[in-house]
Amino acid sequence: MSENKSPKGKINPSKLKSQKVSHPTFKRPNVGRPSRKRLEDKWRKPRGIDNKQREKKNKAGFLPNIGYRNPKDIRDLHPSGFHEVLITCEKDLESVIDTEGVAVRLASKLGKKKREALVLKINELNLKLLN
Repeated sequence: MSENKSPKGKINPSKLKSQKVSHPTFKRPNVGRPSRKRLEDKWRKPRGIDNKQREKKNKAGFLPNIGYRNPKDIRDLHPSGFHEVLITCEKDLESVIDTEGVAVRLASKLGKKKREALVLKINELNLKLLN
């Protein structure tokens, strides 16, 4: 959701799904053991000296690495295929120069009055509003 990237246009969502790299679920070490029931099933880097996952033993679980990264063209895209821009004030909306392939998301900190004014301006510019 950064504004400094130059969007090339909307990508077809079906093409987007086919280009995404599938990867296994990365689980923290010892998450399936009965003695570790309280552990959450989210990634933590293994740091123990005898840890099987850190030593990359078979069946110890997968480690995240750079090879699972998505292609650069589709990396920061919304699932609809648009480049997403977060708008927090009117000045941010003026910074959106190229309207093709850009979708706008309004920040949650906006009040009712400013949100309504921004929605009218977004409709004038023919931008896609995500929320």
